Amino acid sequence: MVDTTYEAARTDSRRTAVPPKIRNLNANNEVPAYMSEVYDWAYVNPAKVGWLDRNIVVKTLLFGNDQRLMRAYLALIKPGMRVWQIAHVYGDLVVRAAQRVGAAGCFHLTDITPVQIEHGQRKIGHLPWVRVIRHDAAHFEGEGHAYDLICSFFLLHEVPEEWKHAIVDNMLSQIPDSGEAVFVDYHRPAWWQPVGYILRVVNHFLEPFAKSLWEREISSYASQASMFEWEKECLFGGVYQIVRVRRRASQNPAGC
Repeated sequence: MVDTTYEAARTDSRRTAVPPKIRNLNANNEVPAYMSEVYDWAYVNPAKVGWLDRNIVVKTLLFGNDQRLMRAYLALIKPGMRVWQIAHVYGDLVVRAAQRVGAAGCFHLTDITPVQIEHGQRKIGHLPWVRVIRHDAAHFEGEGHAYDLICSFFLLHEVPEEWKHAIVDNMLSQIPDSGEAVFVDYHRPAWWQPVGYILRVVNHFLEPFAKSLWEREISSYASQASMFEWEKECLFGGVYQIVRVRRRASQNPAGC
């Protein structure tokens, strides 16, 4: 069953206040304005989503690096974990992630867009340890214990700057000492990487919020970055980054 009214009562003293511009959209089941204005073609329009939600589309968009990037995330999941994945991902990633968690754990998938919830529910909603929840990532709070693993898989490049700050802070507030967050996303390509020139055109016309990840470290969006250890790996000539974050450390990500 899809949960569209998920609201946690838990208060976390470590939480950083969400910026005023980012209001909770869930009470009225709203979709952020930028989603309708910028990403209707990709994530809002049901007809187009139905065509795009295929493994071959993911492989094409990621220049054949889809399996490599997915494996980096899936390798962090151990059976019995509590995992929160932020945003539905096209293809079979959510199925593979939920299956790795298994019946001894729990897998929460959140998304703010109705059609994405529908697709996520169809893929994994039948699994007893899964909850598919309509909620924005800036305000969502897991019930009960904190998550062992929280994953943002190619979400940050698709949200405005104020949302990046709010989402990163919200993710980090919910990882315990023994847990971690992982961000898989775009990065500034090396000068010699020809894909970088293709992405410049794509970003200009279709991905207006992606450029900042070429210019800033993901750690710069955290209000209390020094409380965490940041480990970054770059792939495919710098086109992609995998950033793993753990609590109670002081190291910032190294450059690529």
